[in-house]
Amino acid sequence: MSPEYQYYSEQSTFHVAVDCIIFGFDQGELKLLIHKRRFEPAMGQWSLFGGFVQKDEGLDEAANRVLFELTGLDNIYMEEVQSYGELGRDPAARVISVAYYALIPAKEYSEATSNNHGATWVSLNQLPELIMDHNEMVKKGLRRLKRRASTQPLGFELLPREFTMPQLQALYEAIYQCSLDKRNFRKKILSMDVLIKLDEKDMTSSRKGAYLYRFDQKKYKKLVDGGDIFTI
Repeated sequence: MSPEYQYYSEQSTFHVAVDCIIFGFDQGELKLLIHKRRFEPAMGQWSLFGGFVQKDEGLDEAANRVLFELTGLDNIYMEEVQSYGELGRDPAARVISVAYYALIPAKEYSEATSNNHGATWVSLNQLPELIMDHNEMVKKGLRRLKRRASTQPLGFELLPREFTMPQLQALYEAIYQCSLDKRNFRKKILSMDVLIKLDEKDMTSSRKGAYLYRFDQKKYKKLVDGGDIFTI
């Protein structure tokens, strides 16, 4: 008899799952990757992506597996948000779910892989009613993202490798859900010295074009190690 049955045989058993709040940024909007559930209970209703934790994996491993199977991407920024274990939250069984939020560049993930899962990007401003407590998970995940983005450059996880200053500002306006002064934002960002300005321009938005930038992770690490904080 294995130890868990020997010592805990009189205890109730239940399921443990992970649910992933997957944020992306596209066309000036912060979006969420969701799907219509393909199995009961709540088949056909809008849902976050998730899955049960397997016997041979930890919570983070389970969340990473779900994200990889869905997007085809490794090393996605991911953070645990909260555990949900209210009685009756899942009508099929007693299920405790650990919610994670993840940030992915919407144009770099495997669209073909996601299509196999019925994945759909939905604007947060048009978010439908989700199953169970998933809407509450999204609210908590967004609040966590706002707090983190105010002290860490998480926004760069949502942008392509090369981006313009207007794109960066539009992203932070989408995260904070408010307008930011163009001059002050640019001055603040450049004063942190965490961007690498490229010679190339993006000519799609205007005749004059906008210079492209990259995020310098080494400079940011040096900034943090020195006790400074990334603030917008």
